[in-house]
Amino acid sequence: MLLVIDIGNTNIVYGIYDGEKLLHHWRVSTNRNSTADEYGVAIRTLFAYAGFNHADIDAIAIASVVPPLNPAIEQMCRRYFGIEPLVIGPGVKTGLPIHYENPREIGADRIVDAVAGYAKYGGPLIIVDFGTATTFGVISADGAYLGGAICPGVGTSTEALFQRAARLPRIELVKPKSVIGKNTVAGMQAGIIYGYVGLVDGIVRRIMAELGQKCRVVATGGLAELIAPETETIETVDQFLTLEGMRLVYLRNKE
Repeated sequence: MLLVIDIGNTNIVYGIYDGEKLLHHWRVSTNRNSTADEYGVAIRTLFAYAGFNHADIDAIAIASVVPPLNPAIEQMCRRYFGIEPLVIGPGVKTGLPIHYENPREIGADRIVDAVAGYAKYGGPLIIVDFGTATTFGVISADGAYLGGAICPGVGTSTEALFQRAARLPRIELVKPKSVIGKNTVAGMQAGIIYGYVGLVDGIVRRIMAELGQKCRVVATGGLAELIAPETETIETVDQFLTLEGMRLVYLRNKE
């Protein structure tokens, strides 16, 4: 079985694949101060609770946008699984032509999203990933990664608002009943949710206009299911796109 580890700024997502089937997944908070042993004990606990045996894992793939965490996670893989992990980055086969000024600048998460997105949905394609940053990845009809856009994530922007505006409280991010808020909380929810809806639709439409063709639009990431239903451009929410991309990249490097 294959263990995939998606290391993000806010969360780490673990997934176990048996062939093409995702058997189980976990989402835990990213802690940059945790050691290899702490991560090892935590994942062994998750495995035991879900009824998995660490000895069943025979390969591991890692995609990370938090370089300082990589040594601890890689050491955990060696110490607790006895496996040298595949770290997805420069020099790893993706099968994806990259039309970018400096391909090394592209986050591993954006690359694996594109790999899985093109494999599942074809192109031209726009992938909107709602993470710590909200990213837009553009894939051409023939499967080339063309680039995209990056903006602050929903949670990142919301946290900045709380910190900068002393009288505004922390709120739950849920869809408001109306865009015209009748109190501070409802007003903030309307501004945050519908503000991002407008941002997404606006950027997607500009990308399509620049390409001169209609694209399929797929969303992924932690807040995709909150924002996507309110948009006019997102057609599909695929929560496991990143994990699937890691599986595909692993297979392309297996030999």
